[in-house]
Order: sequence, then structure tokens, then C-alpha cells
Amino acid sequence: VHHWLYTLTQLLGVLALLVAGAFAVFGIWQWVTRKSLKRVDRQLLYLGGLYAVVLALYVFYEKAIVNYRPILMSGSESPEASYPSSHTMMVIVVMGSAVLMFGHYLTNRRIRRIAQAAAEVMIAVMIVGRLLSGVHWLTDIVGGVLHGAVLLAIFVSLPGVFAGRLEPDART
Repeated sequence: VHHWLYTLTQLLGVLALLVAGAFAVFGIWQWVTRKSLKRVDRQLLYLGGLYAVVLALYVFYEKAIVNYRPILMSGSESPEASYPSSHTMMVIVVMGSAVLMFGHYLTNRRIRRIAQAAAEVMIAVMIVGRLLSGVHWLTDIVGGVLHGAVLLAIFVSLPGVFAGRLEPDART
């Protein structure tokens, strides 16, 4: 077990939750300032639904255990659920959707590219870090990647989410 990689990926998971929270705050801000849920950008509403699905899958796989970690975590008396890697799935969904949302909302090209690159690097570090940390089987990581990729594909394909070019909404 590589504790520093495990800790790094735990911190990246927290960062992903903060990014998701920032999008939630942005959606609430639009709701309050526009005085109607119907006037909140469709992308933000679908994004909230996407995050709810990720949360539901996390809870589901904690209850319907498919596989256990290859190690007993320190401080734990029983094995923990391992499949799919929920951190991997969450970071792929949150930071993958953030790449799309940054493309939609950030008008400054340089800031947009930096934000998108940071999100992509975070995804890569999470995938490799969770695998090399020794707390997951390869199949756990692959399962997390596949779950996350499928959820992102569904999100992108929803009607009116990112139809046409990804540019800022004229209402904002």
C-alpha cells in the first residue's frame, strides 16, 4: 500500500466534491437571481441530476457489494467494498462534466484551457493513483472508469445540453 498515493487520491476526491458544490452554488444562484427554477440553465439542472445518479450508485455499491478491497484498511475490522472504485467514478463524472461546463461558461480562452487541463490531469492522477495505491483491484478501477464514462456519455447526449457549440449561454 502506498499511503501517500492513497492520501493524494482522497484529497482529489474532496476537491472534486468542492467543484460539484461550486456548480450547485452556481445553480442555486441562478435560481435565486432569475426567480424561477425554469430559468436555470438546462446544463446545470441536468448536472444536478447527474450528480444525484452518481450518489445513488455510490450508495448502491456500498450496500450491494460486488468485491472487497485487496487489503484490510487500517483501523477497519472488516473488509470494505471495492467495486467499482467510487473515487474514480466520481472524479471522472465531476471533473469530466467540469471540462464541459468550463467550455460552456468560461469565456476567457486561457482560463478555460487551464481549468480544463487541470480537470483532465486530475482525472488521470486519480485513475493511476487509485490503482498504484494498492487499495483497489484493476477491475475496480476499470469498473469506475466505465461507470463514469457511461454517465458522462448519457449527460452529453441529453437533449439540449450541449447541442451545437459549447459557448456561454446568452442569458448569463
